[in-house]
Amino acid sequence: MEARVLSITDNWFRVRWRVDGVGKLVIPSFAGKGRQDELWKTTCFELFLQPRGGTAYCEFNLSPSERWAAYDFTGYREGMSEREFRREPDCTMRVGQAIAIFDAALPRAQVPDGKCAVGLAAVIEEEGGHLSYWALEHSGDRPDFHDASCFTAKVGAPTPA
Repeated sequence: MEARVLSITDNWFRVRWRVDGVGKLVIPSFAGKGRQDELWKTTCFELFLQPRGGTAYCEFNLSPSERWAAYDFTGYREGMSEREFRREPDCTMRVGQAIAIFDAALPRAQVPDGKCAVGLAAVIEEEGGHLSYWALEHSGDRPDFHDASCFTAKVGAPTPA
């Protein structure tokens, strides 16, 4: 598993996940764009952004089905509310014989401004219902994508488009 922020411009925040060894990967069926909860119950890709200097953060769940979810939190797993999205993210899944690439482009206006700590994570389902949890960092005995210790990447201001 590999994940990275590709670019941040005035218009888009682009992220990519790469999954190696896709022989048993379960990919959710196409469902069309739209908001949906509980995407983490199968293969899904997650982005966390926490503006520097605070405890509030936002979570974006992005599915190969093209479904998505976005939430704001006031603190660690506290004060959860749906994050407003006027324009839906663009998500694309490409699967080859050995790897899969999932690209997501979130409208820049829908993500926090300024410098942020970033958490990139994924839930991967394989045949037989086996789930694995991937993040830049796992600090405890069990995966917890909301733990600020997972927000190990940093991003700054956008570059001109």
